[in-house]
Amino acid sequence: MSDQNYRNLDESDSADHGSKQDISDGSIEPIIEGEPFTSYFDEKIAIPEDEVHSWFSFRKLWAFTGPGFLMSIAYLDPGNIESDLQSGSVADFKLLWVLLAATVIGLLLQRLAARLGVVTGLHLAEVCNRQYPKFPRIVLWLMVELAIIGSDMQEVIGSAIAINLLSVGLIPLWGGVLITIADTFVFLFLDKYGLRKLEAFFGLLITIMAVTFGYEYVRVRPDQGKLLKGMFFPYCDGCGTPQLEQAVGIVGAVIMPHNMYLHSALVKSREVNRSNKKEVREANKYFFIESTIALFISFLINVFVVAVFAEAFYGKTNAEVGVVLGCYFGPAALYIWAVGILAAGQSSTMTGTYSGQFVMEGFLNLKWSRFARVILTRSIAITPTLLVAIFQDVEHLTGMNDFLNVLQSLQLPFALIPVLTFTSLRPVMNEFANGLGWKIAGGILILIVCCINMYFVVVYVSSLGHVGFYVGAAFLSIAYLCFVAYLTWQCLVALGMKFLECGQTYNLGLTTYPELFLLNNMEKEDLPTPR
Repeated sequence: MSDQNYRNLDESDSADHGSKQDISDGSIEPIIEGEPFTSYFDEKIAIPEDEVHSWFSFRKLWAFTGPGFLMSIAYLDPGNIESDLQSGSVADFKLLWVLLAATVIGLLLQRLAARLGVVTGLHLAEVCNRQYPKFPRIVLWLMVELAIIGSDMQEVIGSAIAINLLSVGLIPLWGGVLITIADTFVFLFLDKYGLRKLEAFFGLLITIMAVTFGYEYVRVRPDQGKLLKGMFFPYCDGCGTPQLEQAVGIVGAVIMPHNMYLHSALVKSREVNRSNKKEVREANKYFFIESTIALFISFLINVFVVAVFAEAFYGKTNAEVGVVLGCYFGPAALYIWAVGILAAGQSSTMTGTYSGQFVMEGFLNLKWSRFARVILTRSIAITPTLLVAIFQDVEHLTGMNDFLNVLQSLQLPFALIPVLTFTSLRPVMNEFANGLGWKIAGGILILIVCCINMYFVVVYVSSLGHVGFYVGAAFLSIAYLCFVAYLTWQCLVALGMKFLECGQTYNLGLTTYPELFLLNNMEKEDLPTPR
């Protein structure tokens, strides 16, 4: 939609600041008193002033540290660890460059999500709720919920395998799946001790993963030359369909759709005066630095896992992993590996619950208790996983994990397109809107991801081997492409392609609300305001 349309709507709606009207279908949403969606965190972390170090302050960086590391958990969940394992055992070191590229792309996209939350004071789900008509935002909510449930299933799978390894097989896989129910109580117990302590606990879990997987890396002593070659030279000599599908799985495991919604909400936990340009600019800078550090650490941990399995397990099956770890490197390596997987599972449970709470509140204005939210997500995730664990083996569990990685890759457009759309609109972001370079780069990245997704759909459907599956997949693909095309059309209009506007574009999609325009009243002087 053009900026002029936004300005016209803003002028007409400025007297009605507290209400929300959906122009697309004529329905009127309930009036919400005060700030319509408050932060999930009751407390706000104050940012200290540092008059000595005006350009960069470690004190301020420390105050902003937290959201980026919580966000980075999604890059270290059991789905990623399993993807790293498969990458090393299937393709040796040859797909490390895919992991590096996916992490860098993820950082750039997370930057957009964080900026949206800082500048507007609303997270991505809240902005989608205000900007899209009812049907698209419900579809978006369902897609994000599907991604969250898939992530939780991966956590269940990883924790069940870890518990099975730690018990030396005494606890079966289905028993480990049931034990993961205890995650809910661990989460609820820690959540009540305050935001800073919760962030510290996440830091502890990341440290545990770095130490445990780093130990395995040092113990295996992988070929550093092959590792560096695989990381910085984009090649895959002798690779076929399994390696290509694994590369798609890496993208789906690293760049997770619900993580965009999560990060845009987590940044709201810091006390930033959005009416002051200097503070907003400063927050964007420190959040980006913190995210860079967090994702660099997560990348190193992922490299540890890929390198271990490329060096020690290349060409072996998943069932041999525990045997090789225990027999070749001693029982300590086996237990240390299991502890790392368990830490990844515990941390992803918590971030998944936060993501679910954010998207439910943002899209539906439905406020559930954390207990109800985590019970719902875990119940849905446990059922199919438990059935596979009871009637099948670890090979089928890891096969399910691979499918979940690719499924989340298919959900990526439903997070990437909206975040690029809204961060490119000046009426929403004011002077912090994406420049031409970011618009072009973001559009190219999203196009690449969508092309990768469609390639996988074609490969996956062609391997089904049944006419009924072909017909069903064809209908689903048409619906998928139509919705992606709708979001893409809205995004292209937001990027400035006004020739794509069909009359009054806002009647077909994007709408506007006065609370997104607080930056228009920013002070012209970049003077800090009292906190």
